[in-house]
Amino acid sequence: MKAIMVMYDSLNRHMLSPYGCDWVRTPNFQRLAQRAVTFDRSFVGSMPCMPARRELHTGRYNFLHRSWGPIEPYDDSMPELLKQKGVHTHLISDHYHYWEEGGCNYHTRYKTWEIVRGQEGDPWKCRLGQVEKPEGSLNEKYVRGDWTRQDWVNRLYMTDETDHYQARTFHLGLEFLEENHSHENWFLQIETFDPHEPYFTYEKYLRLYPDTYKGPHFDWPKYGRVDEPADIVQHIRFVNAALVTMCDHYLGKVLDAMDRYDLWRDTLLIVNTDHGFMLGEHDWWAKCVMPFYNEVAWTPLFIWDPRIRAACQRRKSLVQTIDLPATLLEFFGVELPPDMEGKPLRSVIERDESAREGGLFGLFGAHVNVTDGRYVYMRAPATSENQPLFEYTHMPTHMRRTFSVEEMRQATMAPPFRFSKGCPLMKIPSRQNWIRAHEFGTMLFDIDADPRQERPLKDPVVEKRMIDLMIRLMRANDAPAEQYDRLGLSSLWRG
Repeated sequence: MKAIMVMYDSLNRHMLSPYGCDWVRTPNFQRLAQRAVTFDRSFVGSMPCMPARRELHTGRYNFLHRSWGPIEPYDDSMPELLKQKGVHTHLISDHYHYWEEGGCNYHTRYKTWEIVRGQEGDPWKCRLGQVEKPEGSLNEKYVRGDWTRQDWVNRLYMTDETDHYQARTFHLGLEFLEENHSHENWFLQIETFDPHEPYFTYEKYLRLYPDTYKGPHFDWPKYGRVDEPADIVQHIRFVNAALVTMCDHYLGKVLDAMDRYDLWRDTLLIVNTDHGFMLGEHDWWAKCVMPFYNEVAWTPLFIWDPRIRAACQRRKSLVQTIDLPATLLEFFGVELPPDMEGKPLRSVIERDESAREGGLFGLFGAHVNVTDGRYVYMRAPATSENQPLFEYTHMPTHMRRTFSVEEMRQATMAPPFRFSKGCPLMKIPSRQNWIRAHEFGTMLFDIDADPRQERPLKDPVVEKRMIDLMIRLMRANDAPAEQYDRLGLSSLWRG
């Protein structure tokens, strides 16, 4: 048995031809859809990058107990479970958050792993002198300080496409396949940070799109409301499209390898992403600041299972990120750990037989969202204070640093959760002051009738049903009691 996962970051479903896009060039995603099952109801779980990857390892929601952080000591990690059962797990990635404090022990769950440097503001190369960059670059308006300068330094070492981090990542993946395609019992994860911003790509991809923007260099949108003129918004959509086309190009190389080595015969292939990205929809850029509208939460997903051989087919059953580790463990015949909330997708792939009645998704300290595949219910914090809120962890690190001394002075010990294997946890007060979820309010959408979520519903019957579903799923996740208080659900939960 063999398996390949090709994972992207911030890949928008609505920018791909298999999902109806008619202007972004993605022939290899279309080619993939002809060879695999395309999922029409795939949703995120925990946001953003590392919370999603914790779900990819554990098959359990992260965002109700903890924000961004490493694998916890009590976590069951899918690649580590495979490794323990004799499956060689190999990670190749340019996703630089893996090598920061807030994600520092994910890659070590794999048997072997390879790093590709240079993405975003990755502290990679050093230039102490003047760094030439496009004059008047708007990037510096939105991303301040050393981070922007470091990105320009990194780009100096990637003037040729073969030196680009995405190209190098896929080159290493193809090298693995060339050397190991004839062997058994391996799982290869090829993971690129693209098409995450900044949208650094090459002229051959950019010129595929009719971009007439003539202003200062700009390929790195802010996280916030759109206040730029229409020509800048369109420009960002074009440069994002160019990078998506570059992603499509390298996906094609993996599909070529599947053909060349006849891997369709015995190799599971999953092509996925962690979340999408706002490109001006709802008048927002990026993610995390606004509610998780469909542009962010409704994701592309393709799976080829050689046992079932379903190709050029679509599935409407609701699935989530937490189902992918369960799917991989089941494929290799490895027993699922009891704490895993995800479900193997074999029955969905084979018969479109639903694996779940609903799914939660969200960001720590923001809206808690629930979907049944038709309705999406976004529950906002009950008050602007967004309290009470606590982090539960053994690994107190934020994205790029440990928790501060001031934060740790407030820590107490909390009793174990069902999934923490009898381990008590540090309970640390959290104030997510940059999140303004209360200001958006609670919203309900029918995404069958209103996929762009432009018309919030006022339907007490449906809302009550979605609240009940949310509470059931939160209980199944052993959500902390204060989360119900924060959302104004305490009376319903206790009732």
